Amino acid sequence: MRVPYIPQPVRDAIRNEIKEEILAQARSEQWAAPASSGVSGAAEWTDRIRIDGDLRVREQRDHYGGQNPSPQDFLLASLGGATRAADLSAGTAAGLPLANTEDDRDRLRLRARLAFTAKISDSVSAGLRMATGSSSDRVSTNQTLGQNANRYAFLLDRAYIRLEPTHWLSVTAGRMANPWFATDLQWSENLSFEGVSGTVRWPAMGARRLEPFATLGYFPIRENAPPRQARALVGGQAGVQWDGERTRLRLGLAQYQYSHLEGRVDGDYDASLGAGRSYGQYEYEAGLRQRGNTLFLTNNPLEVAAGLTPDRFKWGLASRFKPLALTAAAQFSHFAPVVLQASAEFVKNTAFDRKEIAARTGLQLTDGSDRGLMLRLTLGAEEVRERGQWQAQIGYRRVGSDAVLDAFTDSDLGLGGTNLSGVTAGFLYGLDRQVSLGVRLISGRALDSMTVQPSLKSKYSIDSLQVDLNARF
Repeated sequence: MRVPYIPQPVRDAIRNEIKEEILAQARSEQWAAPASSGVSGAAEWTDRIRIDGDLRVREQRDHYGGQNPSPQDFLLASLGGATRAADLSAGTAAGLPLANTEDDRDRLRLRARLAFTAKISDSVSAGLRMATGSSSDRVSTNQTLGQNANRYAFLLDRAYIRLEPTHWLSVTAGRMANPWFATDLQWSENLSFEGVSGTVRWPAMGARRLEPFATLGYFPIRENAPPRQARALVGGQAGVQWDGERTRLRLGLAQYQYSHLEGRVDGDYDASLGAGRSYGQYEYEAGLRQRGNTLFLTNNPLEVAAGLTPDRFKWGLASRFKPLALTAAAQFSHFAPVVLQASAEFVKNTAFDRKEIAARTGLQLTDGSDRGLMLRLTLGAEEVRERGQWQAQIGYRRVGSDAVLDAFTDSDLGLGGTNLSGVTAGFLYGLDRQVSLGVRLISGRALDSMTVQPSLKSKYSIDSLQVDLNARF
């Protein structure tokens, strides 16, 4: 009888393989909780549901530029019928300004998020996420502390069902994460989308490293409730991803279109009866907008002639919006664990037309821009998850007044919106597993006149310092 010799490393490898196979079989067949025990249901749902979340405590200081116009300047300029900062032009019926453009602000803020993801079947999953914040701010989940020790609202941030009938197709419906490959030049990282989206991927196979993809989406902004017209966002994106041994590249081209968002002088007004049922349908509401887009008064001339006070101004968008966006990202892992990441995005509002704006609104624009650009470099760990890991980042952004809709873009640079240029620099360090400390400096400057009157003093700037303590679980 001949007995072959098997080296110890080979025997160890065989033993480990058998062990892993047995453990995998035990997990799949629930050996620890057989059906006869009566507890198999409890073990089964714990395998299908994942719970995760994060907490962030932030100290934020906002420093307003010394040459900023006063709130009174913004209010008086808005009486001419146009503005790019309706929130800074706000006033009472008595004509007293309500905004702050000169006094520095210091806040302690909290963000808490809790997410549940359930695997319903092999091809169906669902998700829920709760978050702090307010029901009127879609681009921030921060809660400012110091509200007389009152409790904070925990709101439904996401709720969706995802269908994946094949490995190359996924369809999501409900309130979901951003389905597009994009940056915060146009979409805030805190924004959730409401509607339906579908993504098709051609997975890389064999020696082929290219992975093309395409995404379509429809997202209502206002329901169809006659006599008011529905508002919606429709978009499509095509792109490709290439994975090398130490390099990853991604490129995407997207076209978005907003329907019925542009403003018009409202005709549903009677001199004796007042406003009709549809009056105000062309307004770009305070609960939706940030600042930066060019706005004009949509109030009926009869209402203006009767004595319109600042608290009743109805601002509408001067331009239509149909942004075309080109997005690129690269990741280089040649010096792992130190990773270099770069991203860039260029956007142009292909519907911006000064002649059309003048014909529809009577507003003759001499400034404003329809283009935006973002560049960002990140060096360090791909994600800061463990003690001692670090990440440094620097970015530049320049977004014209009417390049994108200001409602959905980043809310940190210049305290949110468009018509801004600026630099962001940050550093993140891992204090412990899933715990990190971060510092960010954000400097933002207005590009064009915020009052749409270049002859007036229009310089406006805000510098922000953010110190974040983050914890994930």
